[in-house]
Amino acid sequence: MIKSQLVQKISEENPHLFQRDVDRLVSTVFSEITSAMSSGKRIELRGFGAFSVKKRKPRIGRNPRTGSRVEVEEKFVPFFKPGKLLREKLNK
Repeated sequence: MIKSQLVQKISEENPHLFQRDVDRLVSTVFSEITSAMSSGKRIELRGFGAFSVKKRKPRIGRNPRTGSRVEVEEKFVPFFKPGKLLREKLNK
């Protein structure tokens, strides 16, 4: 599902809301999650899961095309851990 499909589904389920307001709401939620993660915070949505940031150490990698060694700098990557309810729904 992409963002526009999410906005469309929420708009259909809530006909009293304008689609532009739903779009603004969804954009705001995603923006807040992104800004919190960029500042190193953890975001937990009960029943759905938790978003966090993990730090990857610098390492020596390999260029798959040439086989030469490449130094990979440390970096931060997003991480998602599904919540209990989400895992249960997926495994029914």
